[in-house]
Amino acid sequence: QVPIDALFQKDEMIDVIGVTKGKGYEGVVTRWGVTRLPRKTHRGLRKVACIGAWHPARVSFTVARAGQNGYHHRTEMNKKIYKIGKSDQESHKAMTEFDRTEKDITPMGGFPHYGVVKDDYIMIRGCCMGTKKRVVTLRQS
Repeated sequence: QVPIDALFQKDEMIDVIGVTKGKGYEGVVTRWGVTRLPRKTHRGLRKVACIGAWHPARVSFTVARAGQNGYHHRTEMNKKIYKIGKSDQESHKAMTEFDRTEKDITPMGGFPHYGVVKDDYIMIRGCCMGTKKRVVTLRQS
C-alpha cells in the first residue's frame, strides 16, 4: 500500500476519475431537460415533439432520446486538496488554524450510508462523483 501523503500534498490540484451515480432508464424530460408538451397533447406529453426532418431519413445523435441516465465514466478536473488526514493521528482530526474547537472528522452518528472514518482520508474542494464507498482514481492535474 502507498500512503496518500506520499503522492499528494495540501493545496495541490488533482483530477478525480470515476463512475457517476446510476439512475436507470430515464425519459427525455428527466434525462435531457426538454420542455414538456401542452396538457392536451395526444399520445403523451413528456416527449420530444419533433425528432428530425423527413430527410436525412435517420435520427441525428444530437436529438434528445430516452435511455440510461447516470453510471457514466467521468473525469472532474482541477480539484484542490484542502486536507490530508492520517489514521494514526489523534482523535481530534478536524481542527484547523481557523477553527480551534476540538472535533473529529466524522460527524456524530457517522456519515450516512458510510459510517465512521477509520483510515486515511483526503478532503477536496467541491463534489466527487459516484455513490458512497465507490472507488475513484486520483491523479495530478
